[in-house]
Amino acid sequence: MSILQRPGPRSAAADGPRAVPPGPPPAQAPPAQAGLVIGGLLAALVLGGTIWTRSGGTPAALFAIGVALGFVLFHSRFGFTSAWRQLVAVRQGKALRAHMLMLAVACTLFAPILATGTAIGDAVPAPTLAPIGFGLFVGSFLFGVGMQLGGSCASGTLFAIGSGQSAIVLTLAGFVVGSTIGALHFPWWTSDLPSHEPVSLTDVGGGYLGAWAISLAVMAAVVGLTYLVARGRSVPPVERPPVASGAARAVRGSWPLWVGALLLAGLNALTLLVSGGAWGVTFAFSLWGSKILDAVGVDVLAWRFWSDPANLAKYQAGVLVEKTSVMDLGIILGALVASAAAGSWVLHRRIPWRLAAGAVVGGILMGYGARIAFGCNIGAYFGGIASFSLHGWLWGVMAIVGTVGGLALRPLFGLGNPKPSDSVC
Repeated sequence: MSILQRPGPRSAAADGPRAVPPGPPPAQAPPAQAGLVIGGLLAALVLGGTIWTRSGGTPAALFAIGVALGFVLFHSRFGFTSAWRQLVAVRQGKALRAHMLMLAVACTLFAPILATGTAIGDAVPAPTLAPIGFGLFVGSFLFGVGMQLGGSCASGTLFAIGSGQSAIVLTLAGFVVGSTIGALHFPWWTSDLPSHEPVSLTDVGGGYLGAWAISLAVMAAVVGLTYLVARGRSVPPVERPPVASGAARAVRGSWPLWVGALLLAGLNALTLLVSGGAWGVTFAFSLWGSKILDAVGVDVLAWRFWSDPANLAKYQAGVLVEKTSVMDLGIILGALVASAAAGSWVLHRRIPWRLAAGAVVGGILMGYGARIAFGCNIGAYFGGIASFSLHGWLWGVMAIVGTVGGLALRPLFGLGNPKPSDSVC
């Protein structure tokens, strides 16, 4: 090449992230674990049938949606914990941009449903709104710390358990403990401390059309910000999970993040149509923990949280009726089937003690934080923003702040943090 053909020097800041050659192509997926696939499908059919006969069509439909969510979460590896960790640690915003795509599509689907009151059956659609107070800010911060110690978020905990990651069982145990304690303390954070009434962007924008436009403008700004903070950073090669080729990839391989974003938004909108509310996860953990305490003689119904008529009705309905409970069970089974079909279900038997301690502590922080903050990365962040609630955006900001604290604490539990040279997935 002559000197005239050589490109002149260019500023990395002007170019944005510097691309490097792509990593090696993904390996072919291992054989499907047929026995586990059949067992998971049978378990889903039996549990779904039990829910149908005991609880009716709506809980059974929500269970089926949960199975679909587990399938999508596993195959797309759609993460919240890793997205915020990569953004804070190495200024990589690819996964956060996938969040914005998911939220934009969800807002677009939620707006006409909420504006017109469209629903399936007897459901009455209602937005996910929550007051703005100390519980929201403290709880979402604690959740952000807990995510980085526990190694997963609320939805990630469920699909990781389904795919055989035994360490995450400890995170779930901590989740249940923290969420149950959070239910006990909930009235103090929400009623005894000052707070502001819920703020809907529909009030600011003059209706759902204006709220939708405001939301998309904020999401576009977030996308732009992810590119801005990454300027001058190399984009490392992506380590992609094993994939199957052709049509088999739908059930045997990994999916692009954008596919997961679109499907999660659609399934959340379907949840709204069927149940009248957005997808949630962590209320079930308070329910499960309180039921366990009830079984050993603790009078949990004396708590102010469960004396609330709406919560009491859910408690009395039981774990095979309550919306988040049946959906959580579906997510676990859906992820089990998906991971077994991909040949990647693996049970990890040995867990280092510091990793185990981090999983438990992280789970407790997330469970407690989610309860006092009116939800987790799904119920508050995803559902709140899709419902045009200001608290969803504030929850996300504080979770990122908590991520900074969580990254500082990870080495205490034997956990590493990503470096600029690490691959991103």
